[in-house]
Amino acid sequence: MPAATETETRRLAILILLAALFFGVSGAYARQSQATGEVRFSLNSEDERDAGVWIDGKYAGYIRELTGKKKLMLPAGDHEITIRHDGYQDLTKTVTVVAGQMQMINVSLVANPSAIYPGADRAELRLDIRPKNAAVYVDNLYVGHGGDFGGRFHSLYVSPAKHQLKVTAGGYRTYEMEINPPANQKSEMKIALEAGADPQP
Repeated sequence: MPAATETETRRLAILILLAALFFGVSGAYARQSQATGEVRFSLNSEDERDAGVWIDGKYAGYIRELTGKKKLMLPAGDHEITIRHDGYQDLTKTVTVVAGQMQMINVSLVANPSAIYPGADRAELRLDIRPKNAAVYVDNLYVGHGGDFGGRFHSLYVSPAKHQLKVTAGGYRTYEMEINPPANQKSEMKIALEAGADPQP
C-alpha cells in the first residue's frame, strides 16, 4: 500500500483536530446543561405575572417573560429570589436549585399598607422605554417594567412634584433623571437604554 502523501496527512490531522474540538465542546455543553436546574412560578392572580424578579440581587425580568418557552435556568445551588410589584410587599425566598430538576416558587403577594398613591391631581407619564423589560423606579421604589407604561392605555401616574426616575436592565447602562411633572397633565418620554455597563465609581 503506497505511503500517504503530505497533503493526505495534513487532511487527516485536521479531521482529527475538528473531531476533538466537536466532542470537547459537546461534552462541555452537556456538563453545563447538567449543572443547571429550572425555576418556575406558581401564581395566585394575573397581576403577579407582571411582578419583577431579582436573582441574587440582579434584575432578571418580569414573571410573564420568564415562563413558557423562555425557561428560567439557574446554576445548581442556593439562590435568593425576590419578587417585587408596585403596591405590594417584597417577597424574598431562598431556593435550592438541583441540577436537572425543576423548582417551583409559589408567588402570593401581600398588599403593602404603607404604599402611597398619587391623588386626584396626579400627573400622567406615557413612557416609551427600550428594552421593554427594563425595570422602572420612581424615588428608588420599583414601579414596574417598561412595557407597563407605554402604548395607548398604559401610563405611569405620579404626584405633581419632583421625583427621581431610574430605568435599568442587564447589559445596559442605567438611565436616571429628575422629573417634575405638572398636575393634571399628560407628558410623553422616550427612553432608549445604551448597551454596555455602568461606569465604575
